[in-house]
Amino acid sequence: MISTFDTQAAGAELELPVEIERIFSKDGLLSGARNFEYRPQQQEMAVAIAGALQSVDALMVEAGTGVGKSLAYLIPSILYAVRNRKRAVVSTNTINLQEQLVYKDLPMLKEILPVDFKYTMLKGRQNYLCTRRLARAMEQADALFTSSEIEELKRIYEWSKTTNDGSLSDFEVEPNPKVWQMVCSERGICSPKQCGPQSDFAKEHAPCFFQLARSRFMSADVLVLNHTLFFLNIDEEDEVKPGGILFKNDFVIFDEAHTLENVASRHIGLSVSVGQIKYNLQRLWNPKTQKGLVTQLFEPKLVELITNLFEAAELFFSQVEAECDRIHRENTQGRQGAFTKAYARKNGWNEVRIRRPDFVPDTLTGLIRKLREEIAKLIKSSDKKDINEELSEMNRRLTELCEGITTFLEQSAEAHVFWVERAGKDRKNITLCAAPIRIDEFFRRRIFGAGTSVILTSATLATKTGKSASPSSYTPQRKGVGAPTLDYAAGRLGAEAAVKLQVGSPFDYAGQMTLYVASKMPDPRHGDYEKALAYWIKHFVRMTHGKAFVLFTSYRTMLKVAEDLTPFFNDELGVECYVQGTGLPRSMMLENFRCDTDSVLFGTESFWQGVDVPGASLSNVIITRLPFAVPDHPLIEARMEYIEEHGGNAFFDFSVPEAILKLRQGVGRLIRSNNDKGIVVILDNRVITKRYGRLFMDSLPGSRVEIL
Repeated sequence: MISTFDTQAAGAELELPVEIERIFSKDGLLSGARNFEYRPQQQEMAVAIAGALQSVDALMVEAGTGVGKSLAYLIPSILYAVRNRKRAVVSTNTINLQEQLVYKDLPMLKEILPVDFKYTMLKGRQNYLCTRRLARAMEQADALFTSSEIEELKRIYEWSKTTNDGSLSDFEVEPNPKVWQMVCSERGICSPKQCGPQSDFAKEHAPCFFQLARSRFMSADVLVLNHTLFFLNIDEEDEVKPGGILFKNDFVIFDEAHTLENVASRHIGLSVSVGQIKYNLQRLWNPKTQKGLVTQLFEPKLVELITNLFEAAELFFSQVEAECDRIHRENTQGRQGAFTKAYARKNGWNEVRIRRPDFVPDTLTGLIRKLREEIAKLIKSSDKKDINEELSEMNRRLTELCEGITTFLEQSAEAHVFWVERAGKDRKNITLCAAPIRIDEFFRRRIFGAGTSVILTSATLATKTGKSASPSSYTPQRKGVGAPTLDYAAGRLGAEAAVKLQVGSPFDYAGQMTLYVASKMPDPRHGDYEKALAYWIKHFVRMTHGKAFVLFTSYRTMLKVAEDLTPFFNDELGVECYVQGTGLPRSMMLENFRCDTDSVLFGTESFWQGVDVPGASLSNVIITRLPFAVPDHPLIEARMEYIEEHGGNAFFDFSVPEAILKLRQGVGRLIRSNNDKGIVVILDNRVITKRYGRLFMDSLPGSRVEIL
């Protein structure tokens, strides 16, 4: 598709792949940039992206560590966006990558590219202060807040006079969430007409910070945001925008695309918690503080109704918890092993799957609807415009909560799995959850069916097991024949029709990395497993004198082994061992590990991916166990059931490829630059004793292998 609005632009578009090839050549435009080195893999990826943008195609690219993915997609995207009056939406999973793009890569490209372009990072609107809501809250402070909350409101007001961008990231100490919720930007309350730079309010006061940010991102050529915000801003029921996904005339680059399925599942499903309901009711009326929006309305009937709703919410979620206790007891008395039963009885439940509609009586939504009706009557009869706006927003929220509870109890969302979660320090925040079992159809319709280019990229998308499970294309591949492909990832994301490209890493893994496999490790269910784990961790940590990530799949096992090895680290080796979840924040623990060259870090889920420690501080990555997902989470269980019901094999068609992708992420922590060297250790002999082990081994970089 060629733009017809500008002949010169159209001519430039025709030559974009050729232009990009020259830019990434040995003597091209980038060759003068600091730290640039010619990488044919980066050039190949960039040219493919230029071609996909020009032909309005979907493209899936696996680009190994060190390729330089961000420049490979940013440069063709910027040139294409500017010349065709489109907007490039770049979505990532981690804040680290977003900051790299906005504070390093894009400023550098702004200096050297032959086009002028604008870029910004997109944050959720509730990150921004709305100055109109702040002014209103200051006027109504006595009715809305306690004395300590009023002091917090004054602090926000003083901060508003000096802040640069008016967002939470500009605070040294973040404000009280209850107070911030009353002054931040919200849909339905904060709009360009009421709060924007041209509004009547802005002529007398400072304009709303969100509206200023909105004007920036509406004029930007490149928008950077995270996957969570992307899916919060796209609704399954939305009309497909002409030639765009989030905006008209946009195109999307998903970096860290290996995380897309899980993020999308969480945010296109539903989640309603007792905490959400109480939080929203307290904005109307808080029985403890006697404060809230309705204080100014002198409506005793409304206060009584809200008070009753608090009690009804407590009763409803207590019934939910009691029923989940019963279901959990039944489950632990059933098919689980003796150890699992004992552990489950001792620790209770975190998630319980709900398999039938109306598993508890609906004693809540009727009262919520009644409250909404009373609020609607008040809005019609009141002439207090400011309060009416707040009440309208509250009614919208109550509607969403009510619909969520109804959908959950009726289980009316098709092809969804329903479960209850229990979280919080006291494990009292009960949440009703639902998510689609598969998101491939959603992606085909809302992402790939939007009539615009979509680029998906990651360092780990390929597996050795072939196609994803789908009703029409089950081909279990269990022989390990052929190279790893992108078919599995493409099937999970509905991207079967996308052009697929794999470009390898420029790193010399054979010269930079040695892979060790401990062949004599006992089965994890064996009584000597943790003792053997501690023995081999000591062996390999001695080999590099620290400098090690030790990656676990079980938090309990990690804590037990860390406790057993404390004398070894403290007295024998004399190195610091940082253990995730033992008090030190994750970011501080990682920074300490980087600075303390000989230290060791024990981590679970979040350290397997998205962590970058180049240099001598990380010379050893120890994988304690193959990262198979435990099928005790309802969503994982439902995905596996779906595969079996449609003729597949859940283990080979789901568990194995998912574990391969996660293992590749973990191994990928080691070599982050051409100068890095070190060892990777797998303390799970299934990679050499099981027939599926070859699938794992063949999916890893081609390094030297030693079996011990």
